[in-house]
Amino acid sequence: MAMLSQEAIEQMGFASVGKNVQISDRASFYGASRISIGSNVRIDDFCVLSAGVGGISIGQHVHIAVYSSMIGAGEITLSDFCNISSRVSIFSSNDDYSGATMTNPTVPSEYTGVTHADVFLGRHVIVGSGCVILPGVTLEEGVAAGALSLVTRNCMAFGIYAGNPARRISERKRDLLELERVFLSGVANAK
Repeated sequence: MAMLSQEAIEQMGFASVGKNVQISDRASFYGASRISIGSNVRIDDFCVLSAGVGGISIGQHVHIAVYSSMIGAGEITLSDFCNISSRVSIFSSNDDYSGATMTNPTVPSEYTGVTHADVFLGRHVIVGSGCVILPGVTLEEGVAAGALSLVTRNCMAFGIYAGNPARRISERKRDLLELERVFLSGVANAK
């Protein structure tokens, strides 16, 4: 995986970019001026980030693995320490499937019934491979979504969710909060 140079990243026109950002030269960005990227972020091969009017906000220490996508007009937020595994799809817009309207982006909006809703992932959220997250969903701090889950509803803090549709199956340990404290104090002391 070849990573873009810092100069190339700065020329892409992002709303903001932190330090130590690694972006594959095979990732695609649409609406870059509506995408904010924090420090210590890695975006791997074949990811697609398409920011609509709400934009995409990526916090600190976030990883977005291969073939993942974030698409839609609603705001998509990935808070600090989020981990998006491979082939995850996050949508903040949704077509009307009822047949009452037409679908697809080649049709003018007055003939479609697209809805938009923000998606929020809290700190330390991990989303397993192949998950789909639909518009309007919040994954609170520490949520873990198991591989191949369909997340259609809000997920409460430090729950482990899995299935289609995803449901809470277990509690997640909070030990990582102490590890974060130690890690961040070490980073601050190294400066």
